[in-house]
Amino acid sequence: MAVLPELEAFLELAELGRMTGKSRAMHEQAPQQARIDFEASSGFLDVPLDSVACEDFTIDARDGHSLSARVYRDGQAVDGLQPVLLYFHGGGYVVGSLDSHDALCRRLASQGGFALLTVDYRLAPQWRFPTPVQDACDAGNWLVREGAARGLDANRVALVGDSVGATLATVLSIMAVREPEELALKPKAQVLLYPVTDATTKRASHRDFAEGYLLETPTLDWFYAHYGRTPDDLADWRCSPLLAADLSGLAPALVYLAGHDPLHDEGLAYAERLRAAGNEATLLEQPGMTHDFMRMAGLLGEVEGIHSEVAGWVRSRI
Repeated sequence: MAVLPELEAFLELAELGRMTGKSRAMHEQAPQQARIDFEASSGFLDVPLDSVACEDFTIDARDGHSLSARVYRDGQAVDGLQPVLLYFHGGGYVVGSLDSHDALCRRLASQGGFALLTVDYRLAPQWRFPTPVQDACDAGNWLVREGAARGLDANRVALVGDSVGATLATVLSIMAVREPEELALKPKAQVLLYPVTDATTKRASHRDFAEGYLLETPTLDWFYAHYGRTPDDLADWRCSPLLAADLSGLAPALVYLAGHDPLHDEGLAYAERLRAAGNEATLLEQPGMTHDFMRMAGLLGEVEGIHSEVAGWVRSRI
């Protein structure tokens, strides 16, 4: 299936910007400039909903570093503790923030039935592997220890993320089963939106959608070069969960992929491994979309329905 016409027009504008010298590929920039450009481009994809309330605070990481965190609620009165969607943003461990994904988090929270907690884990190259994994784990443990004080039910949690945020979500899902001494949280579900599952291997989709489809294969290599301390880090299951020795006994998973995405094939391989290990794994795809489609509600009319679909799946399991 071809790329959706509205998305194709957006991609052509992005390409025109490069041809005229008004923009540069992410992998041709220094990380700090890439972060600035990523934040600025987020405003073209969607506009945040004012109807959703949010609260900013901090969570202490294991080394004493303060992680920025944010809770979103739809404003409806709730008796008792709320189930929680613990969300990790994408950005290749190098770019992305609470603000770059603010519009998406608000739209998911507006679906009702849960609060949404998101945490600004530390970014590479200043903070390389495994710091983001540890920050995500610390956020999960904070939710168990202190979430109730903010009206959050740590016994009804879905781990959710997009791109490398989905990697963090699935890594925590594995840790909850294999390393309970490290992670006290016991998630009820995991939602993996176009995840990175294997940073060591190039597949057909890396070749077929290497350039011109928003996320590019050279950008993935740039991300990994900044994130990993050594090649062995990229082969660690906490970076490449597809390489984990045992995936049995995990929380039910929703794996949502984009048809025109270099990450498509590794996401598909992960969904297949989850099923082969005996887990409940729902696989959904958007054949005419690219990576990052969940943040494109202001650009693509179809995305609002996808948000509703994801939220409905989560509600049925937490």
